[in-house]
Parts: sequence; structure tokens; C-alpha cells
Amino acid sequence: MERNIILPLLVFFPMVAAVLGYMIGRKNKEARSNWACLVTFLTLVGATLLLGTHASYSLPAFCGLGLSFDCDGLRVVMAILTSFIWFMTTVFSKEYFAHYRNRNRYYFFMLMTLGATLGVFLSADLYTTFIFFEIMSFTSFVLVIHEESETAIRAAHTYLAVAVIGGLVLLMGLFMMYNMAGTLNIDALAAFVAAQEDKRAFYAVGVLVLFGFGAKAGVFPLHIWLPEAHPVAPAPASALLSCILTKSGVYGMLVLSCKLFLYDATWGDLTLLLGVITMVLGAVLAVFSINLKRTLACSSLSQIGFVATAIGMQGLLGSHNALAAGGTILHVANHSLLKLVLFMSAGVVYMNVHKLNLNEIRGWGKDKPLLKFIFLMGVLGITGIPLWNGYISKTLIHESIVEYIVILQEAGQSTLYMQTVEWLFLFSGGLTLAYMTKIFVAVFVDTNPYPDTHHVHNHGPYMNKLTATTLTIGGVILPVLGIFPHQTAEKIADLSYHFMGSHAPDHAVHYFAWINLKGAVITLVLGALVYFLFIRKVLMAKDENGNLVYVDRWPRGLSLEDRLYRPALLSWLPFVGGLFARMLGSLTDGFVAISRMLVFNDDSGRVIPPEDQYFSTYRDIDADKVVYGEGFAKSLLMIGVGLAVAMLYILV
Repeated sequence: MERNIILPLLVFFPMVAAVLGYMIGRKNKEARSNWACLVTFLTLVGATLLLGTHASYSLPAFCGLGLSFDCDGLRVVMAILTSFIWFMTTVFSKEYFAHYRNRNRYYFFMLMTLGATLGVFLSADLYTTFIFFEIMSFTSFVLVIHEESETAIRAAHTYLAVAVIGGLVLLMGLFMMYNMAGTLNIDALAAFVAAQEDKRAFYAVGVLVLFGFGAKAGVFPLHIWLPEAHPVAPAPASALLSCILTKSGVYGMLVLSCKLFLYDATWGDLTLLLGVITMVLGAVLAVFSINLKRTLACSSLSQIGFVATAIGMQGLLGSHNALAAGGTILHVANHSLLKLVLFMSAGVVYMNVHKLNLNEIRGWGKDKPLLKFIFLMGVLGITGIPLWNGYISKTLIHESIVEYIVILQEAGQSTLYMQTVEWLFLFSGGLTLAYMTKIFVAVFVDTNPYPDTHHVHNHGPYMNKLTATTLTIGGVILPVLGIFPHQTAEKIADLSYHFMGSHAPDHAVHYFAWINLKGAVITLVLGALVYFLFIRKVLMAKDENGNLVYVDRWPRGLSLEDRLYRPALLSWLPFVGGLFARMLGSLTDGFVAISRMLVFNDDSGRVIPPEDQYFSTYRDIDADKVVYGEGFAKSLLMIGVGLAVAMLYILV
């Protein structure tokens, strides 16, 4: 029972602490920052205490259907990972926000988001998942919009729109799921779906739920918020968005693929297709980007594609999915740790120069060996260089693809599709090397032809000792995981296999054997070709002074948000909705008119006496008659009030 109580404490303690921190911050800002660090540290300690346990906790009547929490291996891994990254970014925030306004607001919503995120990862049923998923969306919105610039407001609106639409579609899917199965408990749902001979009826429901979780994960075609929100949010918030909040969507995808549609090849094909598109698209966008944080954001999009690809391979491989399952959870963890280092390093650049354009920050880190070393650790990790953590997870994913190709060959089936997937996987890895080399060379190797752009806003060291220590710890972890995979990374995977319906590989994986190193070598060659033949030759050009600069050559007309989503939401849907409302309004007016004729024997049928207390009126000058103007609007208003009261009752 002692361990069980930790579960709700992990969720609600940060939320209560957020209120206390806000009150402290009104009197003492330094004490508030220290309080936030203490809260995140205690949360990390609490999550660590759950290792080796299988605890559960329920609040039966809370929020109507009750809340349920559970902690098996994967949930504990995600709780510890979340708490660790939150603690590191909170420590970094002390220096980063030293000269910011609205810090009290930031810390409040940051801690609220921490509690909500842990609520998602520790949820035992999809109703609990949904409640905290939506809380997390709204609280993290404030983190995105914190700068309050025009670009931040636009990006935050996009983020919120995708979150709300995704949440509504997710809720629709959960309603249908509950109606079909009579429960939203994850384990009970898994048992119910497994007992069905024909799962096709659940695919439509699964797609709706996948839509909601995919929106948060940033999976194509719901990825549009990710390249916009990361660059405009403060660096600590960008790290949280990339490292953890996208993984809440991945968690939902794992519930679908590893619980409801376990070993389902059809579902695996769908997830694999979305993963491959996301993987390639994000890498291509990153290659073209000339903004440091936007490049890292597009990289996050691509790495989520790698994870989704691994999830899809689990479905295709069925009960032989050990490599894919290990690659999935390890790439989730590795990407989180890598982007923690990279986004915090980018934050150090920004808090000194207050610029992110590669041409303006070019060469700024050339004489800063510690930051150069830390950033290099992130670059080597995310590009999949052997002896760094990213290589371990990417090798497992790649080998799962190769394993499935062999299975198809032995069955005498065509392997063209999967061979295409393999080459796109390696090509995306090559693009990763190319764009990460681009930003590393730009910031830490090149000489800036315009040194006056390096106007440093801070006096003294470019980062304090606390920030340097935090970044160094994050940087050193990456090669440790890569050099000693059997002692470190595989232990993380072992904790997570049960949740994913898998098991450890039947034989030890020889990560540094030539058969596995070969994929990394191909990736290196492809990356070098893209960097030297495309980035240096096509994406760089001489300016009017003859200096070689980075050029943004991405076609403006290829923005999915500007070409499709915004026109649809701002033009088409309002027009269709307005037309539908007018039709309903006319029908309502006609119904009321006929009713008056039948009940009150009013021959005019349309004229409302001035003393009518139920409907207001307006006069149609052209027709010279009085019509029912606000009857339908008032009805809708009362319906809305009723829904609000009902929702309030359910929540309280």
C-alpha cells in the first residue's frame, strides 16, 4: 500500500506544488525557482521508488467514471524519464529565464503540465489517459505562447487547434470503444479485443483513437504544429515538447498497437506507412531549415517517424517482435535524452545571442569547447554513430526490418515494399547526419563573415556553472548508453517488454558486429553525399558581399498548414457550418410559425406580438414583416449552458 500511494502523489503533487509555487513567486522569485527544482527532484525520487514494483491505485468516483493508475515496467520507465528531463530543464530554467517576464506563469503551467503528463503515462484506463491528455494539452499551450510574439501566438493557435481537434476525435473513438466493449480499462480492452474472431469492426474505432494520439505525437499528417511550436517556445519548453509531450502520443500508439491490436499485421502496415512518411518528411524539412531550433524540431518529427516505424514492425513481426520492441522503447528514451542536450544547448546560444538563424549565429560557438563537446555528443548520438546511444536503438529497428524481409523471402513473397522501407530508413538516417552536420559546422566550426551579429546580451560567462553541470551530465550519458548497451540500454528494454507483448531477443545482439555496423556505414556515406553535394552546393550561395551563406530554398507553397488546414478551418468549415445553421434556423422559424397557427389560430403565422416573452424579433424591411430572429440562437445558447452544467457535474 505504501508504494501504491506514490502513484496519485506523482500526478497531483506537482499540480498542488504549482499553486504553492505561484504564491511563493509573488513574494520571492528566487525561492519560487528553487521550489520548482525541489518539486521536480522529489518527483524524480518518487518515480524511481516504483522500480521493481507493480502498484495500482484507483479513485472510484473522481471525474465521474473514476481515475485508475498502474505502474508496470514501461510506465515506470516513462515516469522516470519524464521526471528526469523535467528536473534537468527546471534547473536550466533558472538561468535561461533570469531576464524574462511572466516567469511565475511559466513555472505554474510547467508544473501543472508535469502532473498531467505523469497522469497520462501512469494511467490504467483510457478514460484516465484522456482526462490528463487534455489537461496536458491546455497547460502546455501556455508554454508555447509564453513569448507572446506574433509568431508565438500563431504557432500556439496551431498547436491548440490540433490538440483540440485531436482530442475531440479521440473522445469520439473512446465513446465508441466503451459502447462496444463496456470498459476502457486497458488490460480489459486488450482481453476483449483478443477474444474477437473478427477485429475489423475495431479498426474504425482504432483509427479515431490513433488520430487523437497521433496529433500529439506529431505523426503525419497531423505534424504541422511541431515545426512551428518548438522554435518559438522558450528552450526549456521546447525540450519538454520534443522529449516528453510527443511521447505521450507515442504512449497512446503503443496502447493501440501492443494491447488492442497485438500482433495485428494490418494495423502494423498502417502504423508503418505513417511512420515512414513522417520519418522522411521530417528529415527533408530539417535539411532545408536554416533556423537552429526549427531544424531540431523537424528532426524531432523525423525521429518520431523512426519510433512509429518500429511500432509498425512489431505488428508485422507478430510474436517474433523482440528486436522491434526493444528498438521502440530504446529510441523513445534515446531521442528524449538526445533532444534534452540539443535543445538546452540551443537555449544557451539563444540566451546569449537572441538569434537562431544560422547565418546570424554562425561561428558563435567556435571558441566554446565545453558547449561544442556537449552539442557534439548530441549530434553523434542522434545520427546513429557507433558507440553512442542512438546507434543502439536504430540498429535494433533496422535489424527488425531486415528480419521481416528474410521472413518474406522464406515464404516466397515479394520483398519490394519492405526493401523500399529499409532504404528509406537508411536514407532518413543519412539526412539526419547531413542536417546535424550542417548546424554543428555552422555554429561551432565556421567563421562568421558578420561578427557584429554576435552581440552578446549577457555579461560574464556565456553559461553559469549550474547550467554547465546540467548540460555535461546530459552529454556524458549518451556515450555511456552506447558503449555499454548490455549493461544499460538493454536493462531499460527488459522493463518494457511485458507491456508490449514481447520478450527479450532469444540470443544476444552483437551491436558492433559487421552485419550491424554495415547499416551505420551506409548511413554515413549517404549523409556525407547529401551534405557535400546538396547542402554545400545547393542550399548555400554567395550574398552581395561575396560571402557564402545558408539559403532557405524550401518552396513556400508546400506548407500543408497554409495550403489546406488553415483555409479549411477558417473558410470552408465556417461557411458550411453557417449554411447548416441557417437551414436549421429557417426550419425552426417555420416550425414555430406553424405551431402558432395551429395552437393560437394566428393566421399571419409569422408575426410575433410585442408582448411575446419567449422569442425576440426583428423586422425584415424588404418584406415588411416581423420574423423570429433569435429563437434558434437562444435555443443553442441554452443547450450550451446545459452542456456546460453537465460537464461541470461530471468533473466535480
